[in-house]
Amino acid sequence: MAAGLRGGDAAPEIERRTVAKVSRRLLPLIVLIYFVAYMDRTNVGFAAFGLNREFGFSATVYGWAAGIFFLGYVIFEVPSNVLLERAGARLWIARIMVTWGLVAGSMALITGPTSFLALRFLLGVAEAGFFPGVILYFTYWFPKRYRARVVAALFLAVPGSNALTAVISGALLQLDGALGLHGWQWLFLLEAAPSILLAFAVLALMTDRPEQAAWLTSEERLWLGTAIAAERDGTVRAHGPFTLGQVLTDRRVLALGAMYFSIGTATYGITFFLPPILKSLHLTDWETGVATAVPYGVGTLGMIAWSWSSDRRDERRWHFAIAALVAALGLVVSGPMLGSLWALAAMSVATIGLYGSKPAFWAMPGEFLAGPAAAGGIALINAIGNLGGFVGPYVLGWLKDYTGTYEAGLYFLAACALAAAAITLVAGRPAGSNA
Repeated sequence: MAAGLRGGDAAPEIERRTVAKVSRRLLPLIVLIYFVAYMDRTNVGFAAFGLNREFGFSATVYGWAAGIFFLGYVIFEVPSNVLLERAGARLWIARIMVTWGLVAGSMALITGPTSFLALRFLLGVAEAGFFPGVILYFTYWFPKRYRARVVAALFLAVPGSNALTAVISGALLQLDGALGLHGWQWLFLLEAAPSILLAFAVLALMTDRPEQAAWLTSEERLWLGTAIAAERDGTVRAHGPFTLGQVLTDRRVLALGAMYFSIGTATYGITFFLPPILKSLHLTDWETGVATAVPYGVGTLGMIAWSWSSDRRDERRWHFAIAALVAALGLVVSGPMLGSLWALAAMSVATIGLYGSKPAFWAMPGEFLAGPAAAGGIALINAIGNLGGFVGPYVLGWLKDYTGTYEAGLYFLAACALAAAAITLVAGRPAGSNA
């Protein structure tokens, strides 16, 4: 991972050495944390097999519960990220991990629709600020030329978590009846534990700022601090200093939020409903888990290639737009193929676009935001985007109940991905000259 983030041959030795050392120290831990967070966020897709059997939830109720997570997340996103910028990432991220782990484990106490909805909402509240906090944290440690690849390293946790969660969850569901607990209860309890344990690793290994990094040499600390400060000052000179109030109404921030909302709607619709969709192939829970892992594995490879191309060409806008178009194509093609393995292949194409879009996208805000404005702006973009995490599952579930098939829902998700590409092109260059 670190090797892939080293500068090219033209980069000074101090730059190559420092970026490689920072990558080795921080990225494996952060990727692992996000992996666990995403597992706790999305494992409800597999628990749904048992929950739906026990409580008779409709697709609409399930979609509502899957999506209500993001309402809690969105409400507390901006204040959480502002507090992170003030309190420091190390303590704040550790706090987030403990609270989300406790709520995630409490999902084993679901007794019906009300508790299902309430706990999913609280899980969003507990996790609020984690992802935008990590994106902000990267701006403290990595110069701009590395950020698409750094974000790609982070996003390896998403398809990777979806793939491994599919396999692990399928296995945990086989514990149904052990010690008097249902399989879905074992799933929530055992998959919640790592987040609490990893909070202690965060306290031990994370460092808030380069100047505090005793694990860097004085020369490396000086180079990194100077490079980051020079980029931050250049951003302020080029785009002007932003107050928090100004950034929350800035046209570029709102355009990025609209782009992320559209692609997020498509992404989370697939994330939460891919296991039930593949269940239509008449697979067992275990086989469904394995089959679900396939598109995410393919999406991981596509994301790595997309991020490398985006950083190499120093281009973001077209990389995002083309990825969104690829996602739309895969979703449209999968619709009439439901119930066959061809649908699995088409969804694998869709995941290339869905996950390939993320690294280029999250390199955009840092092109014109710095300091406290970056904390608020990144959080607002992510908050708007995560509303798509509510819309996608809810609409897909409602369309399934209304039409009796997932086909119309897939067309809706494809339209959202297409809208993301259109907004990107119509909005011009929302993130500056390299967007």
